[in-house]
Amino acid sequence: MENNPQYLTAESFNNLQKELEVLKIKTIPEIANHINEAKQQGDLSENAEYHHAKEEMAWAQGRSLELEQILQNATIITPKIGGKTVTLGSEIIIKIGSGAEKSYIIVGAQEANPLKGIISNESPLGGALLGHEKGDKFKIKVPSGEQVCEILDIK
Repeated sequence: MENNPQYLTAESFNNLQKELEVLKIKTIPEIANHINEAKQQGDLSENAEYHHAKEEMAWAQGRSLELEQILQNATIITPKIGGKTVTLGSEIIIKIGSGAEKSYIIVGAQEANPLKGIISNESPLGGALLGHEKGDKFKIKVPSGEQVCEILDIK
């Protein structure tokens, strides 16, 4: 992830900053206290609380490092309203093959939620859509084979 741009909306950037702050100011110190308390109970080899707290600490420190990397490499995207070309932040309506019309918003990988129609610029569909305009038709590979994708609208 190092030096890879992480495309985020301002809201997601702020949420990740808050999560990092909570980890550093509250969560990690609390876990450190649990570890110290567990150490005082004696034999660490059979102390389940100690081992659980150590696992929690490893996760919290790992997540903290991950968040720092994401935030250091963050590029803020703003939702695009209208626009001629599909870019990060665009909301589009497409039709793939003879299927139904579907609406998608293209965001960075950290915010993607395909079940809600929020797709990553790094996904096959998201990447294929970037740079195209309303009315463009192009081929895209899907699990069932190659299909024609048409951009019906860019909102």
